[in-house]
Amino acid sequence: MSATELTDAESELRKRQGAGARYDAAAAPHAELAFARRGTAYFARKLSELSDDDLDAPSLLPGWSRRHVIAHVGYNARALTHLTEWARTGIETPMYASADARDRQLARGETLPARALRNLFDHAAVHLNVEWRDLTDEQWDVEVKTAQGRTVPVRETAWMRSREVWVHAVDLANDGSFLDFPPELVDRLIADVLGTWQRRGESVDLALTPNDRPRLADHGRIVLGTGGPVVSGAAADLARWLTGRGARRLSASSGELPDIPRWF
Repeated sequence: MSATELTDAESELRKRQGAGARYDAAAAPHAELAFARRGTAYFARKLSELSDDDLDAPSLLPGWSRRHVIAHVGYNARALTHLTEWARTGIETPMYASADARDRQLARGETLPARALRNLFDHAAVHLNVEWRDLTDEQWDVEVKTAQGRTVPVRETAWMRSREVWVHAVDLANDGSFLDFPPELVDRLIADVLGTWQRRGESVDLALTPNDRPRLADHGRIVLGTGGPVVSGAAADLARWLTGRGARRLSASSGELPDIPRWF
């Protein structure tokens, strides 16, 4: 389908849906919203593959069960909804009342009955999506503050949610894979990790060679700091390692993979 045919199809769909339907504003971060929505569907699919008894099993995150991951992802949607409400209403609404309140909320969430835990994920995701679609062009640029204290335009919430749902879908530990991720998302995740290290002032001397991304950087290599061991592999496998989800199918010029800082 050509771009013109796609535009015509969308126009016809909007006519059928009527004036009451919600759509993203023209100035919304469309690519990131698409990542977030596809990631929500991916997480939902991996969650649906698990029985209620499966939820008690460990996740890929040390000390966290699958219940913990599901509660975290559900409450993350609620927290990001607070930021979109802040942008829409002008009333400051932090993601969490405090770090302690966040921890207590999560501790309660992982004890919910399985059905309530699944509903938490579903309902919170729908609410966040509605809030995104209620933002005007101007409101997408309103500045809000993240739980880490960064001041960002509210459009950043779309990317924050994207990385949350995709990466934590893998953390459910039921065959979710970074290889399932859209290539553009993988590239953004790699850039996100490197940007996080830079903002924190982490000193990392390393070179990355994503062998399926020859145009990602000069000569297909990303050099950090003064350079150092060269770690090579598919971009998806590099993203997995950089985000702290373990190493698969990677090689290092030093023989062993170097230690790297945490992502979050």
